Amino acid sequence: MAKIHGGQIIARALKYEGVDTLFTLTGGHIVAILDGCVQEGIRVVDVRHEQAAVHAAEAYHRLTGKLGVAAVTAGPGVTDAITGVANAWYSGAPVLLLGGRHFIRQEIKGGLQEMDHPQLFRSITAWAATAWETNRLADYIATAARHAFAGRGAPVFLDVPMDVQFDMVEESSITWPEGHRPSPPGASQDNVDEVAKLLSRSERPVVFAGCGLKTQTELRHFADALQAPVYLSGNARGALPHGYPLLGNRRRSMAFAGADLVLALGVDWDFRTGYGQKIHADAHVVQVDADPTKVGWNRPAQTGLTADPARFLAALNEVADRYARPDARSWTTTIMDAEREARVQAEQEANSDASPVHPERFAREVADFLAGSIVSLDGGDIVSTTAKWLRPADQGEVLIAGAFGTLGTGAPFALAAQALHPDRQVAIVYGDGAFGFNGMEFDTFVRLGLPVIGVVGNDGVWNNIKSFHRAFYPERLVATDLGIRPYHLMVEGLGGYGEFVDRPEEIRPALERAAGSGKPALINVHIAETVRASSNYAQ
Repeated sequence: MAKIHGGQIIARALKYEGVDTLFTLTGGHIVAILDGCVQEGIRVVDVRHEQAAVHAAEAYHRLTGKLGVAAVTAGPGVTDAITGVANAWYSGAPVLLLGGRHFIRQEIKGGLQEMDHPQLFRSITAWAATAWETNRLADYIATAARHAFAGRGAPVFLDVPMDVQFDMVEESSITWPEGHRPSPPGASQDNVDEVAKLLSRSERPVVFAGCGLKTQTELRHFADALQAPVYLSGNARGALPHGYPLLGNRRRSMAFAGADLVLALGVDWDFRTGYGQKIHADAHVVQVDADPTKVGWNRPAQTGLTADPARFLAALNEVADRYARPDARSWTTTIMDAEREARVQAEQEANSDASPVHPERFAREVADFLAGSIVSLDGGDIVSTTAKWLRPADQGEVLIAGAFGTLGTGAPFALAAQALHPDRQVAIVYGDGAFGFNGMEFDTFVRLGLPVIGVVGNDGVWNNIKSFHRAFYPERLVATDLGIRPYHLMVEGLGGYGEFVDRPEEIRPALERAAGSGKPALINVHIAETVRASSNYAQ
């Protein structure tokens, strides 16, 4: 019987999980894993920073529903990846980080980059361990995947000593796990009946949907029947298509304040939602989440259910006749009228011809050009401004960092998207501060021939922070200004296309030239510095 090495066992076990792409920054401690991927036909995508490899793995999961996988070398390779793992933790993303590790025989002898990695990850993973036996590597991978997909989903970490990777074992000694993951939890029929009754009695319902909705089918069927306003959290954008008549994005606080029932599907009552305190005090909150620790967090749930949101909606749709309404209720009309008014106000700002470019004009011009694209958003206020103008038709067309607020996800998310969808236009919208994190991945785009288009809203400052700093210490501002830097020249120097723009009417033509170049491109747009009235820090 043939023998195979540990790296090939890992790669084949990943194929059993449906994985076809691995993201990495190479290193001596993981060469056997990379060799195994080559032998097993798993595509290897190499980046310029380990953080980017994990971010790309997270985006791979979001775009495919499969386990996202990154492999990094020992010591600083692993520590560089921690931020990527933390972002996946707060996003509920099933990501496996494989770390190299020193030889077992060098344990506590001070070998190159010797470190006990798992203890670094135990607060930001569902499972972190070391694989000590070569012939059990397939079982280790299956165990990691089982933990990664439990509940909402979470990252996991496995480091593999070099001798465990390089050792050869008989294929016949390996057990390849199958059927090792349970189906996601569903709600009981009694729970479904109870919620249907509550919906039938509600006069002012609001739906707030987040993670766990894998297709548009369940939510659209439900919204069509209920005829109530629907809002989506950041990672759920596209769960209803842009233009859907019941979908709002500018008056969520108003809807929460007036609702008598809020159906919350896989969402967090954290700083992004005012910790749930923007909901009317007397409203009945129905909270459905695959993670029971999220139910009742910060905001009491009068009806709290541990269930997969998609499975719950599918069951609720089976009894739609109990709560369906043929026409939009007056409450819904009021909220959607307010949404249209807010859009008109934003349009007035977006019509500005000022130079530097008004941020709303920047966002509208960019969103108009990127209709139908997959867009990765990376930054602070530029994200919230641009997201309101984007027009996603499906989930996965808008990729944002999520609750952890990480800067630097833009290029890695776009990398995964373009690698998975080579025939689609993929773009990144940056704040100028955010470009400094993983902007070097434009080298990756050039090396791999990926024509990702980046556009920077460049106001020359850390705008969120400067607004907050100014509110408390206006006479001693420090470390808040960057200047209008020529980031486009960096991309040109790496072999891409770059252009600087400072007038609004120049944005669209510049983006068209970028797309026409067939190269990775960066359009650097000088936008006006604005003073924000509020800050997430103060909530």
